[in-house]
Amino acid sequence: MAATITKDTIIGDILDIAPETAPTFLEIGMHCLGCPASRGETVEEACMVHGVDCDALLEKLNAQLADKA
Repeated sequence: MAATITKDTIIGDILDIAPETAPTFLEIGMHCLGCPASRGETVEEACMVHGVDCDALLEKLNAQLADKA
């Protein structure tokens, strides 16, 4: 079963199914991945806070999941 990450996907859920994506979040400045607030954010919310292009991040994250499959 291949998962697809969307702008509404919760970051904690992504990290649970694909912990190898953590460096990608660190690259955009999300250095508190273990904090309850950041784990509860959606990808879209994190992108807004960190000034990141949401579509570009989604593309990168989904490519990482595809590589894992």
